[in-house]
Amino acid sequence: MHIEIQPGVRLFVDIEGLGHVPDGRALREKPTLVLIHGGPGFDHTAFRPFFSRLADLCQVVYFDQRGHGRSSPRPLGECRLDTLADDVVRLCDALGIVKPIVLGQSFGGFVAQRYLARHPAHPAKVILSSTSHHFGLERKVHHFGRLGGPAAAQATRDFWERPGPDTWGAYEQHCRHLYNTRPKDPNAGGWMQFNPDILFEHTRTELPGMDLRPGLAAVQCPVLVMAGEEDPVTPPEDAEEIVAAVPAPWRAGFERFPGVGHGAWRDDPDAAERVLRAFLTAA
Repeated sequence: MHIEIQPGVRLFVDIEGLGHVPDGRALREKPTLVLIHGGPGFDHTAFRPFFSRLADLCQVVYFDQRGHGRSSPRPLGECRLDTLADDVVRLCDALGIVKPIVLGQSFGGFVAQRYLARHPAHPAKVILSSTSHHFGLERKVHHFGRLGGPAAAQATRDFWERPGPDTWGAYEQHCRHLYNTRPKDPNAGGWMQFNPDILFEHTRTELPGMDLRPGLAAVQCPVLVMAGEEDPVTPPEDAEEIVAAVPAPWRAGFERFPGVGHGAWRDDPDAAERVLRAFLTAA
């Protein structure tokens, strides 16, 4: 379905699981888990089918961010972190969601960190998964080179310094298969709707000067940080620095997954499920 969050701005939304379930003589309200996908330029389908595992605990809300995937097209310059962070609140208002649990994966973690900075009292909990707080180019070059050799290191530097169709082609060839340690679902590529222009725009404009750590001082809810030890694009060193920037009372956990790349549920779904279930059900 499509939900209008502002005049002319319609987000594609899919919801899995009941929000209220019978519990004796009452209906018990389950928490709502809002998933912010990665990218930029990608869509929500990277969360499927894994997050169906959690529909018994939460009502799961998938959506394509403004201008992405199946949502209505928008000007490239509109897809800024502040706007996308505010869209999380707009979407919750439109759906009547109060105190969501918000998970941001990769670029979605950038959005979730801005959401925490701009709306610290809004979420009940936040999960920052396989994400970063800054550009971190040299770390990317190092880790892609470690996993894929000189060609991967050079393709990494070329793309992130000069984003565009030509450098993306080499990056796709030499680097994209290094994101994860397990082969991808061969069907999943057909689910995804990808707009590379959004990726190029963000990489040229907001990413080079980005530092999201100062905004984390505003955090007012438990924050779980998840990182794969073999993630070359948002390396675990970045996650360590995010954890350090979250005020100590709200550091709910830092989970490092050995043998795992970008998105723990892709490479070790059982371990990821255990960690997420523990956090989702914690008081």
